[in-house]
Amino acid sequence: MYAPERQQEILRLARAGGRVDVLSLADAFQVTAETVRRDLKALDRAGLLRRVHGGAIPAGRLDFEPDLAEREATAANEKDAIARAALAELPGTDGSVILDAGSTVARLAARLPLETGLTVVTHALPVAARLADHPGIALHLIGGRVRHRTRAAVDAWALRAYGEIKADVAFVATNGFSPDGGLTTPDLAEAAVKRAAVASARRVVLLADSAKYGKQHFARFGDLSDVDLLVTDAGLDDDAVRAVERAGTAVVRAAA
Repeated sequence: MYAPERQQEILRLARAGGRVDVLSLADAFQVTAETVRRDLKALDRAGLLRRVHGGAIPAGRLDFEPDLAEREATAANEKDAIARAALAELPGTDGSVILDAGSTVARLAARLPLETGLTVVTHALPVAARLADHPGIALHLIGGRVRHRTRAAVDAWALRAYGEIKADVAFVATNGFSPDGGLTTPDLAEAAVKRAAVASARRVVLLADSAKYGKQHFARFGDLSDVDLLVTDAGLDDDAVRAVERAGTAVVRAAA
């Protein structure tokens, strides 16, 4: 069976059953798990499936939002590479950063050097939990209503707090990005806080794996022109890099 035929059958199975998993597909088609992952990646890029931990689900609605555990497990190697590369973008000693809610940003938080003297501001409970015992960091946790799906604070309290600061760098996450679609996420309240975080920093660094390129969700919180630097993985192809750079955003592709 050729790849297009196999991918068409995978799409049919996903639509019929609501989900497909890598190991079952590999067994059914008598191919390797890596071959199936390539098929799923191709279908994901085409907007027909959405990759999740261990498999894929039909693309469904544009406002689909995976939960926190699923985000942590998806594209883990790529996110680790992005987090390592993002360390080079930290300000100097006594600088200040905003850490947005997002699994890649949380990976960056986990890698902050113990000797750092940074001031860190975040509205993300998982980020704050990772940094609460960090000896060198002055941690500021922004409050508000907590969204259970992302463990992020939103609404008026969070927006008001971000309006009172100006950090050196904001490390921002997104569910989708493109030159035309801008920066998007499924939830309007979360988008509003991300927009406020972007406005509260002198420099904005977007941390986003390549699978999010070209994706658009319901709530738009900015344009690529609002971003100084995109740190992504090696999977972002040259044409996409050139398109992002034409929007005025520098690009770093981190090797896994």
